[in-house]
Parts: sequence; C-alpha cells; structure tokens
Amino acid sequence: MEQQRPLLFIALAIVLFLLWDAWQRDFGPEPTSQSREQTEQSGDREPDRSDVPMGADSASRSDQSPEASDVPASGNERGTVLESEQRIEVVTDVFRAEIDTVGGDLRKVELLEYPVESDKPDEPVVLMNDKLPNLFVSQSGFTAKREREGDDSLLEAPNHYSRYQADATRYRLREGNDSLSVDLVWESSEGVEFIKTYRFSRGDYLIDVEHTVNNPTDRLWRGNLYTQLQRTQVSEIDTPQFVYTYMGGVIYSPEEKYEKIDFSDMQDDDLERKITGGWAAMIQHYFVGAWIPPAEKQQTFYSRYIENDTRYVLGMKSADELRVGGGEQQTLSNRLFVGPKLQERLAEVAPGLDLTVDYGLLHFISKPLFWILDFIHDFVGNWGWSIVLLTILIKLVFYKLSETSYKSMANMRRVQPRMKQLKERHAGDRQKMNQALMDLYKKEKINPLGGCLPILVQIPVFIALYWVLLESVEMRQAPWILWIQNMSAPDPYFILPLLMGVTMFVQQKLNPAPLDPIQAKIMMFLPFVFTIFFAFFPAGLVLYWVVNNLLSIAQQYYITRYVVKA
Repeated sequence: MEQQRPLLFIALAIVLFLLWDAWQRDFGPEPTSQSREQTEQSGDREPDRSDVPMGADSASRSDQSPEASDVPASGNERGTVLESEQRIEVVTDVFRAEIDTVGGDLRKVELLEYPVESDKPDEPVVLMNDKLPNLFVSQSGFTAKREREGDDSLLEAPNHYSRYQADATRYRLREGNDSLSVDLVWESSEGVEFIKTYRFSRGDYLIDVEHTVNNPTDRLWRGNLYTQLQRTQVSEIDTPQFVYTYMGGVIYSPEEKYEKIDFSDMQDDDLERKITGGWAAMIQHYFVGAWIPPAEKQQTFYSRYIENDTRYVLGMKSADELRVGGGEQQTLSNRLFVGPKLQERLAEVAPGLDLTVDYGLLHFISKPLFWILDFIHDFVGNWGWSIVLLTILIKLVFYKLSETSYKSMANMRRVQPRMKQLKERHAGDRQKMNQALMDLYKKEKINPLGGCLPILVQIPVFIALYWVLLESVEMRQAPWILWIQNMSAPDPYFILPLLMGVTMFVQQKLNPAPLDPIQAKIMMFLPFVFTIFFAFFPAGLVLYWVVNNLLSIAQQYYITRYVVKA
C-alpha cells in the first residue's frame, strides 16, 4: 500500500541535505573575506613563510639573487599575496601557462580546450591562479642541510621564495614538435647550480618537472626536495548550485588508498606521514592538480594552514636526502598533472589517480556505469542520447525486480477497498486492525514488502549513476538536442524538470494511495516540491530521471492492466 512512500521521503531528505549544504557554501561564513581585506590593506607586508617545509636546519634562503631592491613589492597589486617578479609564458595545444621566476612556481594555468561557458569558446577555464580570492598554485624547492653534523657552514638551496633566472619569457610548442622544455636556473653564492626544468608534452596535461643539482665545489651538498600545492577555499570554476561536490586535498597510499584531507583537517592539524608509492592532489569539480613523485621513493606528506591569508598547503618532501658530492651532478624527477579529470588518462598516470573523479562510496558501481556510458557514446556520439540508452539498459537489467514490485503494488491496489473497510471497522483498536490486515495479506497471498524490497535493491545503482552524471567532466558543456546545449547546467527553460514532475505525478496515480488522508496530501505535494528542486539540477541528471520515470510508468501500466487480474 505504501511501498514507495518511505523511498520518496528518503529522496526528499537527500535533496534537502544537498540544499542545506549548498546554502552553507553559498551564504554561510566565507573564510577568505577577512584575509582578503587584510591583503588589500597590508600593502608591502613581509610574506608569511610558514608554508616552507622544515628541513634539518631550515636553512634555505630566498634573498640571495637578485637584490631585494630590484624586486617589485608583492603586495601592491590588489588581491596578490605571493611575491612575483618576471613571468614566463608557455603555450601548448592544451595549456596557456605562466611560470614566475620567484620560486619557479607554476602560477597560472588556462585550459584551452575547456571554455568557461559553451557560448564563450575563446575564454578558457583558469585552473591555476595566484590572485585572491581563488588562489591555486604549484610550488617546489629544497630544504638544505649542513655538510657535517656540528658544522656551522652550510651550502645554500633555493625554495619557492628564491629568484630564478630564465633565458626567455615566452615559449610556444611549434608544429611538428611533441614536447617543450623550460629551464630556470638558480645559483648559490658558493657556485652550486640548481636547474628546474618544466617539460610540456603535446596533447597532455601531465608535466614532467626535473630538479638538477650541479655541484662544482669541493664540498658535499645535502638537502631534501619538496613539492606542494597551495590554494584557497574558493573556486569560481563550475561550482554547481544545490549540488555538493568535494573541493579540497586528497592523498593516496598503497596501504590506505584514497583519503580526503579537507580544508578543516588542514586547519585543525598538520599532516605528517611517510608514504611510498603515493601522490598528493588538490581537487575540485571536474579538475585536479596533483604531484606524483617516483613510486619507489619514500615521501613525507605534510599539510600547512596559513592563517593570515586563509591558504592551505598540501605537499610532499623526500624522506631520503639528496647527496651531491663535489664535482657531481644529480637530477630528481617528479610529475605534475594539471587539468580535467579524464579517468582513462588519470589511471595511466598513477595508481588510484582516477579516484579523484570522486564517485563516493559507490565508486565500484559508478566506474562500470561510466565505462558502459562511454562505450555507448563511442557509437552514438552524443552524451544525451547515451544517457537515454544507458537508462533503458539499466531498466532492462532490473526488469524482473521491477515487475515483482509493480505486481505487488497492483495487488495492493486491488484489495485497497477492503483494507479501507478494515481500518474503519477497527478504528479504535490498532492491534486488531494490524492483525486483520495481516490476515488479508495471507489470504490474498500478498507480501506487503514485495513492492519495496526490489526498489531498495536498485537504489545503489541509481545513486551511483547520479554521481557518474554529476562528476564526469565528459558531461561538462555536452549538448543534447534543441534547447539543451549543456548537460552539466540546469535546463534554461525548465522543460525537463516540469516533465519530471508530471511523470512523478503519474507514477503516484498508478500506485495505491495511502489510507491516511494527511499522508495522501503530502504524497500529492511531493511532485511539485521535486520539480522545484530539480529545476536547479544539471540537465543530464534530470534527463535520467525523466527517462527512468517514463519507462517505469510504461512497465507499471502494462503489468497493472494485463499481467495482474483485477
């Protein structure tokens, strides 16, 4: 009688939670507002250097070359908190990037194949940026150690405050070339040379980053390399309304696998953990920045919270120190992925990196669903029709379960008048009424849970598909037909949400109504509530629900009319 009511209430609770979460993110306290005011008022204040990982002697220096008087003040530009000197522009077929000679940081990354809006193809997404409020940069450097324990002398090393030198300020990947290298050089006062090399490849979002230490002196140089990502808790890229998507840090280890290190974790406590064969990343909806060290090298993973500007740092420092003797040269290689969460490519880059496509606890169901959806897309070439065909396929897989559910509901509808009579007859005695209902179920061979259990089995699949449609970057700005030109954005004319509400109303009419008149009114009101909610959901999600509802109506109508005898 009331098999679908608990499911609808559960769905309503989920949607209300999503709305509450979106409200908190959109209208709750904004942690960066105070820091933004401090930044704009503080002008040329000394930069906070708490984001430099501690070495044995914490001896890396940043003020050696050039003279501080030759460097523009870092706080004079509105929204700037990081020191800046000369910018090096790098253009490939997928990137327009900027590297700053201060630290050799990757300060800005524009993704040329991913426009901000589908109707603005020449305005690419800016994934990395060194300006508040949505700061996100990649950094690396060294922490130096003394040549011998107890020795007061120290060979210097560059960190991400040091000023590098470059041969050119513009690099472009030419036709016929598959890769492009950018070298930045820093030299200590003792003559030890450090070369940071970025190597970009055609058609790839993976950047090889090499650090070469050339020691022409007669002394031993010792130090540790660190790589880190630094960002604020604000992003202006594809932040969905009324739908929660995770933004924050993640780390991976072969033992613990995929772990979220969210901003509150970084604020409450510093991460310190030794991991071999892992990686660290900052993720957001559709996009990721990740440092991938050599799999065989142990790293000390760390996080830092910079309170002055509400910035968060997640990084790694090599656990084994680098030793470069006099007259020797050594090179350390790391990889940096900056771009869209393309699952197939991420899986090739590093174990578990494809988990940054955050499907949640049901990822073991979501991944096969995405594989099937992608397989269908290879044939039809349209993500909208792929969603329609996948929905039909899922409905066929669960056809027998749905048939059992609809038969049970049809039988309940058939005996509903007798159930109503029993309720009126035993209105003053609930125990007798329940016993009479159970006797009726037994006589008519009706399982009161028969309509609910088959639907419950399907719920994990529905939730998993929900996250596939929400998290997969392939859906971003993907057109379907007519007015739906972006499957990741809400329907601009609200036609799909209205169809969803109508189909939900029709489904309710095919089900037995609750005996309680108050519950019946609530159930009739739910399609209207869900129509309002779904008006703000991505069109791809609403399309799935519309198609699923239409198939359910057709199946339920057939079973009620032809299979179950009245």
